[in-house]
Amino acid sequence: MNMITNHLPTAELQALDAAHHMHPFTDANGLATKGARIITRGKGVWLTDSEGNRIIDGMAGLWCVNIGYGRKELAEVAARQMEELAYYNTFFQTTHVPAIALAAKIAELAPGDLNHVFFAGSGSEANDTNIRLVRRYWQVKGMPEKRVIIARKNGYHGSTMGGGSLGGMAPIHAHGGMIDGIEHIGQPYWWGEGGDMTEAEFGLLRARELEDKILELGVDKVAAFIGEPVQGAGGVIVPPATYWPEIQRICDKYGILLIADEVITGFGRTGNWFGSQTFGIRPHIMTIAKGLSSGYQPIGGSIVCDEVARVVAEGGEFFHGYTYSGHPVAAAVALENLRILQEEHIIEHVRDVAHPYLRERWEALTEHPLVGEAKLVGLMGSIALTPDKAKRAKFASEAGTVGFRTRERCFANNLIMRHVGDRMIISPPLVITPAEIDILIERAKTSLDESYASLKADGLLVAKAE
Repeated sequence: MNMITNHLPTAELQALDAAHHMHPFTDANGLATKGARIITRGKGVWLTDSEGNRIIDGMAGLWCVNIGYGRKELAEVAARQMEELAYYNTFFQTTHVPAIALAAKIAELAPGDLNHVFFAGSGSEANDTNIRLVRRYWQVKGMPEKRVIIARKNGYHGSTMGGGSLGGMAPIHAHGGMIDGIEHIGQPYWWGEGGDMTEAEFGLLRARELEDKILELGVDKVAAFIGEPVQGAGGVIVPPATYWPEIQRICDKYGILLIADEVITGFGRTGNWFGSQTFGIRPHIMTIAKGLSSGYQPIGGSIVCDEVARVVAEGGEFFHGYTYSGHPVAAAVALENLRILQEEHIIEHVRDVAHPYLRERWEALTEHPLVGEAKLVGLMGSIALTPDKAKRAKFASEAGTVGFRTRERCFANNLIMRHVGDRMIISPPLVITPAEIDILIERAKTSLDESYASLKADGLLVAKAE
């Protein structure tokens, strides 16, 4: 069977899409008026749309296509597994070879004593699992009142009811409530919220909000803390160096569980297998998804330490699970993806080649009049747009206005670079080469230039009054 390359004209596809397809995180009426961009194929770091434009994907899909597009090995593995065993569940004291092999491989790669995996279909589902795991853990230990999970404002942990509640994004909370027993503390965002403090001072201040919150609620009520090593959807917020060591100290001091949400930072994104290794975090539970299969199949999971797995097992049956937990095709594809990451030394490529080169070119963007800060960890980066670098000023216009306009220029220049508020963010496939980094940077510069010119013309280069 050949790949389908013939398709309806773009306008007809857009009309069908608008009529029947409800998009995530989208203003449906606005999109119907404009028409969706239709992606038809991908190869390496490149996408092609229905009009034949070649687009460099600076976001690796949704932070997930770590090995790049178009790897036939994964398609072949999926086909073989579908022919052999397309599906079976892992309920009722049953298992299958792909789930066994993948769990063992993940345990081998994960740091410390993270030796057990509870599979899910996505990172959002895995974070829902984590809520139940930590609450069950404390129940079995005879402390059922320890059920509060502390998370961070502007953190992102998915958009299921559980994941959306853990996340600290007000628009998600406003569209459908929250589950109980979740509390939020401030984020370690020095550029936007640090005032006159040094980064080191601010990192400690924000970490110590965790201790304050534990003492306010009572140690006997707090079950766990969850955080992304680097906040992804919040704008690639890289915490000050003082932050994670202090968070770790506080979790250790009060004996609460630490959950590292590695959905974005896992599987090479930060230049190590896991972001926890990059930042020296010792989690009890790690959330994984995205790069686990490079997005080729939907799969996620919770990697659980020996202690938590042992206690939960002591409690007898754990009444939790999903139809697609450890789906055999997804597990087989994830295994092949991990083989490629390992055997082709892709994480070493990030650490030794792509990150150093991108960092040099990315940080040089601060010379642009619109850019106040450029941050990069591994291959996830952000730039802060500002009308006044010296004051780290916000724009007078509504937050996100400048970011959206800049994103639109990127898309027009065949570069996918997202905006979060007035921050621009990237997370390209881990296989990106120096030559492709040059193309990404040149298109980013062109887009910044065009955005700056239009903002100037429209009188929007104005700082918000303090």
